[in-house]
Amino acid sequence: MRTRSDVFQIEQDIEWTNPAPGIQRQIMAYDGQLMMVKVKFEKGAVGTPHTHYHSQGTYVACGKFEVTIGSEQRVLQTGDGYYVSPDEIHGCVCLEAGVLIDTFSPMRQDFL
Repeated sequence: MRTRSDVFQIEQDIEWTNPAPGIQRQIMAYDGQLMMVKVKFEKGAVGTPHTHYHSQGTYVACGKFEVTIGSEQRVLQTGDGYYVSPDEIHGCVCLEAGVLIDTFSPMRQDFL
């Protein structure tokens, strides 16, 4: 398993995976301490509620999402963002097709 990305990430050269219906994921920059992931959502796609031990910061690059973190729910759109503490349950529903930029610390080895 690779332990870090190339220095430059060229979108057209990076494979997309399909982790769930209506969702595509592209692994961008990473090393053992950090990972950045681009996630495309079709309208209506669901990021199933889940937990992980990583800290997560997410930026809404475009689109509109109903995001639930713990017991709090908010509608976020282009330019907004959110933080998820380790082991906190979180998920989302895509209200308008969009892209999230997820960052994780440490990296998500389960994505590689």
